[in-house]
Amino acid sequence: MTGVGIPDRVSVAGVGSTGYFRTNGRTARSYALEAAIAAIRDAGLTADDIDGVIASPGMGSTTILPPSAPELTASLRLPNVTHFGEGNPVIVGPLIDAMNAIHSGACTTVLVYHYNYRTPFNSGRLASDPYRRHIRGYNSAPPEAVHDAVAYAAWASRYLHDHAVPREALGLVAVNSRSNAMRNPLAAMREPLTLDDYLAGRMVRDPFGMYDMDLPVDGAEAFVLTTTERARDLRRPPVLVRAAAQGLVASASDEEQLPSLEHHGQDVVVGRLRQQADIGVDDIDLAYVYDGFTFITLSWLEKLGWCDSGGAADYLRSNWDAAGSRLLLDGRVPVNLQGGMLSEGGTQGAGFVRDAVQQLRGAAGDRQVHGARTALLAIGGFFYNSQGLVLTVDPTSKGDHR
Repeated sequence: MTGVGIPDRVSVAGVGSTGYFRTNGRTARSYALEAAIAAIRDAGLTADDIDGVIASPGMGSTTILPPSAPELTASLRLPNVTHFGEGNPVIVGPLIDAMNAIHSGACTTVLVYHYNYRTPFNSGRLASDPYRRHIRGYNSAPPEAVHDAVAYAAWASRYLHDHAVPREALGLVAVNSRSNAMRNPLAAMREPLTLDDYLAGRMVRDPFGMYDMDLPVDGAEAFVLTTTERARDLRRPPVLVRAAAQGLVASASDEEQLPSLEHHGQDVVVGRLRQQADIGVDDIDLAYVYDGFTFITLSWLEKLGWCDSGGAADYLRSNWDAAGSRLLLDGRVPVNLQGGMLSEGGTQGAGFVRDAVQQLRGAAGDRQVHGARTALLAIGGFFYNSQGLVLTVDPTSKGDHR
């Protein structure tokens, strides 16, 4: 979000989702097309209106060719695309690309689509073991390196040791996501999960067990972005992008090179969001806090200012709604309403964006948080994929924002 004056001038005008699944007989392209068509129709537009296409290739099989932006353009028969590209797997990066393209005049209306396709890992016997991918991933790094999932396990162990935090704190993150997913028909995992269930789960790499890691799924999301002025004339109430940011620090090229947890990509993102949005945690009505690994959620809560460094465990316990088996930050702000990465599915934040848009439109059905006007999305980890987004209700909207 580098351009001057972008905040509130670009809005999400359409959303589309396939929902998420553990097994399927479909192609990645079919998922992407279904979500894209739904988003275009949701905005009340046609193929002739889309002149920008940006792919956000999520986690998928290396043996399956993903649907590229040119391929999706051809499949949708979009006649006049003036901006296209392949973006970051984590969703905010592609959204920023779309915003900058609209603001610069490169195009007027952008389709951003994100897909996950993991069928080779989800077929047959593996479908009953949704965490097999992580076991494979833990063994993929060379012995002298601490990459990817291994790095999060290592840093989580350091954090739990330094602050005398029990694994139960991580378990509250997992239980919260599952409790919310149980009410979301798009979620892949909707069976009840208790803290005892979490603690009894198979250990994969200490301190992470089978409920600490995002869920491999198949499915897709799509978003239509355009100027706020134009969005106000379309079918749905626009949801304004107040702020969007990515963060990176010099030591983050490899996870083991991070000198400490004191300063990393999340700090950069938080500082940038505060500059752009001038919004604090007291102004937030909805929180979507990345839970690709449960430990990431604790880090975000501290960096965002809901609690002090090392204080996330106590904060979670004191803000636990026992009746609903969920988190309510400061007693009022729900977290990961759609079930998060842990239970809706590992969407690299795309599911967060879709659910936040629906909530701010007042269109979330029986899951609607009435009066919600501002959503904070803290997306990604803290090495090289830290991202953030602030979405707000259009002040001219007449939707259900009591």
